[in-house]
Formats: sequence, structure tokens, C-alpha cells
Amino acid sequence: MEKTIGQMVAEDYRAAQIFKNHKIDFCCKGNRTLKEIAEKKGLDLKGLMQELDIVQEQDQGDQPDFKTWPLDLLIDYIEKKHHRYVERQIPIIKQYLTKLCKVHGGQHPELHQVSEHFHTSAGELAMHMKKEELVLFPWVRKMVNGPSKGSSKEQPYFGTVKNPIKMMMEEHDNEGERFRKIAHLSNDYTPPADACNTYRVTFSLLQEFEEDLHRHIHLENNILFPKAETLESKLSNKHSYGYQWSQSKQ
Repeated sequence: MEKTIGQMVAEDYRAAQIFKNHKIDFCCKGNRTLKEIAEKKGLDLKGLMQELDIVQEQDQGDQPDFKTWPLDLLIDYIEKKHHRYVERQIPIIKQYLTKLCKVHGGQHPELHQVSEHFHTSAGELAMHMKKEELVLFPWVRKMVNGPSKGSSKEQPYFGTVKNPIKMMMEEHDNEGERFRKIAHLSNDYTPPADACNTYRVTFSLLQEFEEDLHRHIHLENNILFPKAETLESKLSNKHSYGYQWSQSKQ
């Protein structure tokens, strides 16, 4: 079975830079193969593969191998690294955008659209992260710790972990699309010739925010969520087998 681009980035995050260079979405739309993308975007498949081979031959340095991390550790990392980043940066970027629209909105009306999209994203992300922190992540932690604590038969009210995961992935898609619009409106975060320092800083912060969001979504869509579904399936099979075995002894 051919690997998806999401799986490729999960195995080696350095591949992400190649996909970024070609404007290929590896986080929200990471379930596509390289061949499918090359055909759809009219890219040279052989050339893409060569670029990936070159970057993968380079030293990985201290790049963490997130795919090997236990699920509860990965969740802790996502919350402390990415959720806290979003919470910290949103009020800062809002403040900059408000000032930017006030000073330069007349000459650059697209700034008002950028600000509107970001404010919408800020509200949606806040609710999204709370749903993860209060519903999905606690249950995944419970699945990780459950077998050793004997809590094997408890069932979540949402039925299967696939249900909240599906919702989270749909919301990821929405944010990915929103930031594609922001990137387009800002000419890929390129300040105009008459941009002041505040203008440049704002675009730099927005670009950094998008890059962090891509990595954040990648860790969830391509690593955490598939592993959580696999764990649930394993636990379900184990419990089913244990029940059948106990019944056969009666």
C-alpha cells in the first residue's frame, strides 16, 4: 500500500518543507498519495521524489520522532506546546491587526478581510481546543492507562473515539481553508512596498501562527488520531476475546 503524504511527514518531518515549497497541504489533506497530488497539481512526480530523497539523506539533528512517542506524552506536548502557543499569540496578533487596519486599512482594504478571518479563526480554535482538552484527550489518556488499571469495559458517551476525531478533523479542515484565504489575501505574508515595521511584524506573526498550526494539525491528523483509533480497536478486540474466552470456560 502506497504511503500518504501525511504518513511520509509523520515518519520524517523534514519532508514537510518540500511539500510547503510546492504548496501541498500535508496536514489537513495528508491522506493523499504523492502520485495523486502530482497528477492533480501538474507536478513532476519523479522530481518530487528526488527532492524528498535529498532532504531525507541529510542529518536529522535533534528532530523528535513523534511517531514513536506514547500517546499520553504526545497529548501533553500538543497541549503545552501548541495549545498554549495559540492562546498566547491570539491576543497579540489581534492587537497588531486592529492597529494595522486603523492605520493602513484605507490604502489596503484586504487587511480588514485578513483581520475578520483571523478573529473568526481565533474564536473557533478556542472552542476546538477546549473540546480536545475536555473530551477527546482525557478519553485517549484513559485508553492508554485503562488496561493497567483494570478499567477495560468503560465506554465513552460518544460511542467510539472515531466520532470526536471526525469532528476535530472537519474543524481542522475549516481552519486550514481559513488560513489559505489569509495567505492569499496577504500575498503569502509579503508586506507591500509602503509597509511600516508594524505591518512587517504583523505579517511575520501571522505566518508563524500558520506554520505552528500546520505542525499542530499534522501531529493530530497524521499521528495522534490514527494511533488512538488503532488503540481503541486493539482494546475492543482484546475485551471481546476475553469475554468469549470466559464464556467458553462456563
